[in-house]
Amino acid sequence: MNSLKSYAAAGALALAAFAPGAASAAGVEILNEGFDNVASLPGWTLVNNSVPPGTNWFQGNADVFGAQSGAPNAYAAANYLGAANGQGVVDNWLITPLLNLTGLTSFSFYTAHEATPGFSDFLEVRWAAGSNGGTTAFNTLLATFGGVGSPYPTNWTAWSSNLNLNLQGEGRFAFRYVGSADSLNYVGLDTVRVVTAVPEPSLYAMLALGLGALTFMRRRQAD
Repeated sequence: MNSLKSYAAAGALALAAFAPGAASAAGVEILNEGFDNVASLPGWTLVNNSVPPGTNWFQGNADVFGAQSGAPNAYAAANYLGAANGQGVVDNWLITPLLNLTGLTSFSFYTAHEATPGFSDFLEVRWAAGSNGGTTAFNTLLATFGGVGSPYPTNWTAWSSNLNLNLQGEGRFAFRYVGSADSLNYVGLDTVRVVTAVPEPSLYAMLALGLGALTFMRRRQAD
């Protein structure tokens, strides 16, 4: 009976390392971009798939509206000129550096647009697993802003999500400004932040202790 209790205790100790809430997860910030200089964003990729291609994402224009934080122009912007001369179809991408999500991840940013009657801005937020930075890899749609029945925020508005564990591993987030050039106007993006959870060292220590105790009790019973 004592051996059975010892086994149960050791097993419970080992399993505790896997139980939710057994140990707190430390948040590690792996991205915090305020767009002080859109022309020089380390690791970011700008891809313009517009037809015909025009202007990429660019430094925010403080005369249109100011940034969410920092200098008045410290934000990324895109507009209808993503298609050359504002004619055609805009398909303009702003892609984060390659990130490694090692646990439950918080992804957040701010966005706003210039509200002008007769125009309807549209932004998609996407995720692609792996190291391939091509736009066709971004087949996970996380959020949309604007479009029919969903007005784009006219003031800086925060969006955040605790992403599920299916998005663990290496990958990138992308912001896709898309639509007919004659329907689009101007959008801004600011303060993109990614925090991923990494298990604390104590979690591994608890697991090792539990498994070690279980092995010891097995050896004692064998003796």
